[in-house]
Amino acid sequence: MRDSRPNSRHRQVVAAVVGNTLEWYDFIVYGFFSGIIARLFFPAESQYASLLMSLATFGVGFFMRPVGGILLGLYADRKGRKAAMQLIIFLMTLSIALITFAPSYATIGSAAPVLIVVARLLQGFATGGEYASATAFLVESAPENRRGLYGSWQLIGQCLAVFSGAAMGAWATQSLSDAALHSWGWRVPFALGLLIGPVGLWIRRHMEETDAFLDASKSAVEPPASVSRVLRDNLRGVLVSMGQTITGTAVFYVMLVNLPAFAHKTFGLPLDQVFKVQMVAVALLTATIPVAALVSDRIGRRPVLIAGMLAMLTLTYPLFSWLAAAPSIERLLVMQLVICTIIGICYGPAPTALAEQFATRSRSTGIALAYNVAVMIFGGFAPFIVTWLTHASGSPVAPAWYVLFAASFGLLASVFMHDGAPCVLARRQFQGEPLSVK
Repeated sequence: MRDSRPNSRHRQVVAAVVGNTLEWYDFIVYGFFSGIIARLFFPAESQYASLLMSLATFGVGFFMRPVGGILLGLYADRKGRKAAMQLIIFLMTLSIALITFAPSYATIGSAAPVLIVVARLLQGFATGGEYASATAFLVESAPENRRGLYGSWQLIGQCLAVFSGAAMGAWATQSLSDAALHSWGWRVPFALGLLIGPVGLWIRRHMEETDAFLDASKSAVEPPASVSRVLRDNLRGVLVSMGQTITGTAVFYVMLVNLPAFAHKTFGLPLDQVFKVQMVAVALLTATIPVAALVSDRIGRRPVLIAGMLAMLTLTYPLFSWLAAAPSIERLLVMQLVICTIIGICYGPAPTALAEQFATRSRSTGIALAYNVAVMIFGGFAPFIVTWLTHASGSPVAPAWYVLFAASFGLLASVFMHDGAPCVLARRQFQGEPLSVK
C-alpha cells in the first residue's frame, strides 16, 4: 500500500469491514434463528433436546476454526493479507449458499442435518482465518498513532453484523406469520448475506497489500511463519491473546448472539421487541468501540482494557439479577445498554492489542492460533453451555456466571500483556526500556 493518502486508507478499511461484516452476519443469523432451525433440521422428542442439537451444531463449526485459522493465517503471512481475505470471503459465501438452499428434514430426511453441519464446518474454516487476516490488514494499514482506531473497525464490522442480523430478525418475526417464518421466512436473512458475498469479493480483489507485509516479505532476517516458531518465540503473546479473546468471545455469544432467544424463552419477553432492544444496544456498542480505541491510542491499551474488565466483573451479575427479579422489555433495555457500553470499552483496543503482541511476519499466524483456540473452547459452545446451565440450575442468572468466569481471564491478560501503543512505547524509549515484542 505505497499510497498512504487518507482516501487510500479509507478504502482499506472498507475492504476489511465489508467482508468481515458478511463473515459474522451469517454466524449471527444462525444463532438468532437457532430455534426454528432446530425444529426443521434436528427433530427430537423434546423441544429442549432439539434446541441443544441445533446449538451444538452452532458449536461444531468452531472445531474447524483453529484449523482454518492456522492454515489461512500461515497463508496470509506467506502470500499476503489480500490473497487470504479473498479466499476467505469466497468460502464463506459458499457456506451461506448451502444453508440458504438446504431442504428441511421433512423433505430429504437425515441428509438435511448433514448439509447444515457441512455448511457450519466450511463456515468455521473460513471464519477462522478472517479475524487474524483482517486485523493484521487493518493495523498495518493504519497511521502509527491511530492503530487502535483502525484495528477497532474489525469489531465494528462484527457489531454491524449483529445489528443487521437483529434487524432481519425483528422484520421476520414481526412481519411474517409463524407458518411463513418456518416455511421460508427464516431463509431470507441468509439469502441477503448470499447477495452481499460477490460485492465483498469484488471489493477485496481491488484492495492493496500493506506496506508492512511487503517490507517484511522482502527481509531475509525474519523467516516465514510457522506455528512451532510462534509458540517457541512468543508463548506469552499467545497466552495473553487467548485471555483477551476468552472474554471477548464469551460476551459476544452470550450477550449479543444468544440473548434474544434466551430472553424470549426464559423470561417470556416478545421476540420482536427483544430484537429491537438488541438493535438499540448494539448501536450504542458500535459507537462506544471507536471512542475506546481512540482513548487507547492516547493513554495505552492496558488501562482501557483493565477498566472495562473490572466494570464487567462488577456489574454483570447485579444487572442479570435485577432483570430476573421483574422481567420486562424496559429492564432488558437498561441492562443491555450498560453491558454493551462495557463491552465497547473492552472491544475498542482489543484487535490492535492482539496484533501488537506479534511481529509482522508471524502476526496472522499468532493471532489466528490464539484467537481461534480460545473461541473454539469458550465461544463456540457458549450458547449451549448457557442453555444447559440455565436448565440444570433453574436459575435465570446462569449466563452471568459464564460471563464472570470468562472476564477473569481477560483481566489477567490485560495486566500481563505487551502494550504497544505509541504513547507507551515513547515512554519506554525515554526510560531506556526494550520496545520490541519478545
